[in-house]
Amino acid sequence: MTARILVVEDDTALRQMTSMALSKEGYTVHSAASVPEARRLLTSDPVELVVSDIYLGDATALDLLDSLPSGSSPRVILVTAHGTVETAAAARSAGVFDYLAKPFTIGTLLERVRAALDTPPRGTAETLTGPASMIVGNHPSIVEVYKAIARVAPLPVPVLLRGETGTGKELAARALHRFGRNPDGPFVPVNCGAIPEGLAESELFGHRRGSFTGALSDHRGAVMQADGGTLLLDEVAELPASTQVKLLRFLQEGEIRPVGGERTLAPRVRVVAATHRELRDEVAAGRFREDLYYRLTPYEIVIPPLRERAPDIPALVHTFLERFAARLGMENVAGPTEEVLEMLRRLPWPGNVRQLENVVQRALVDLGGRADPEGVRRLAG
Repeated sequence: MTARILVVEDDTALRQMTSMALSKEGYTVHSAASVPEARRLLTSDPVELVVSDIYLGDATALDLLDSLPSGSSPRVILVTAHGTVETAAAARSAGVFDYLAKPFTIGTLLERVRAALDTPPRGTAETLTGPASMIVGNHPSIVEVYKAIARVAPLPVPVLLRGETGTGKELAARALHRFGRNPDGPFVPVNCGAIPEGLAESELFGHRRGSFTGALSDHRGAVMQADGGTLLLDEVAELPASTQVKLLRFLQEGEIRPVGGERTLAPRVRVVAATHRELRDEVAAGRFREDLYYRLTPYEIVIPPLRERAPDIPALVHTFLERFAARLGMENVAGPTEEVLEMLRRLPWPGNVRQLENVVQRALVDLGGRADPEGVRRLAG
């Protein structure tokens, strides 16, 4: 069946040219010059792909995407002359697949269209709750996280994940990778707070043999190891100032130079940063570069603490029980009673999901698979 495409563009000449090029490729093409006209067409004749300018008179493509008919989930390519990653990250629809800056060639457009149509539709919260991400829960606050991941995962922009320790920021980063453009590429997590200050530049950007005392061989560095995939900079606020400068250059220019290296390298890396700190406060205190902050935060996702989504605790407990029982070779492990679950809902969980996970694992070992309220309360501290 021929794919159906809607072209939304208020420039008549560009709309006609784009529609004609797509029609010549065998696609069934409809076109609209405004958001109301596009809405009417989508209601009467759903399509597989929308190619739309972002700025459409008094409205934007984002207004169109926010009002898609129920059950409609076309892939979307956004086009604009204002080519900034901030504009791309503002796309609020989970169906956004790509972002194309004017001027573009017909060849580039056709390449992006083929890629979009060859990719299964993404963008529902449900697709992010399975084993691929291991994010569990249905509380509205965590559902917003699912939606945010779906919105930004296909876009080539850095993302900042912010949340208390133990909330699951690395799981969110892995979901961004899994549902991003290069899910088969490497996922390289780096704990910036665990790197000795004098080695931070080398660990991230690599070094050449002999470039400093102890450099006995070449080292690729985390950025090059993540080439073609995703780099997670966990606890990014802990990076020393000198390394912040090098990271800023990489985000601006897309190039790095290993310590002691004579030539620059240009890895293709999706950067995701994570922190339990409020980076704006770190900027105000002079501990974090303001320009780097803006480079890292075209899109920010806040992971809620467990105490704010306590109704999700039973689902998390059962997930952890299944996982650890299988790992420990335990069979027929009885689930917790409602009394235990209610007690768990009332606890403050300063260590968040990580603490709950630890309590479930210890309960399986220390309590022999039985979870009595007093025993669990003791394990939870």
